[in-house]
Amino acid sequence: MPRQDTSQDGRSRTRAEDGKHRAVNAVPSTVTGVLVLATVLVLSTAVGLVHRRRDGRLRRPTARPTADAADLRPLLGGHRAGERVTLLQFSSAFCAPCRATRRTLSELAAVVPGVTHVELDAEACLDVVRRLDVRRTPTTLVLDAHGREVGRAGGQPRKAEVLRAIEQALPS
Repeated sequence: MPRQDTSQDGRSRTRAEDGKHRAVNAVPSTVTGVLVLATVLVLSTAVGLVHRRRDGRLRRPTARPTADAADLRPLLGGHRAGERVTLLQFSSAFCAPCRATRRTLSELAAVVPGVTHVELDAEACLDVVRRLDVRRTPTTLVLDAHGREVGRAGGQPRKAEVLRAIEQALPS
């Protein structure tokens, strides 16, 4: 029966019955560490690239629960919904991308006739945030003239994509 022991250089060896040593686990631990490090770097880079690609991307609404115009009108409070399109932004007090999103959406609302930008504090209307499945701030909903969601962006949306969503929401 072979017996395992460790030599002075730290390698495991098996001593056969004839007394000769045979190397086992010949791969040094530094090579294993480098392989683990390389794998972690590749995986974290891939996750970062996917996150970067999806962040702020406007998507079409899915089968998630959405609110209709009757649910959203009371939220607008003193704000008036846009005649043709409403850009509804959910923000929070300590959100740096929310400020940049506010600038972008306000600029678009000023340039495109019939478009209104409304910013709501996500903490002030948690029940609607849950019902609309708002998971982060800023989240921007693009609503058509009837108050239906036609697009959604989690994160800071790109100006060109918001313009495209506005064009799609406009009545032909």
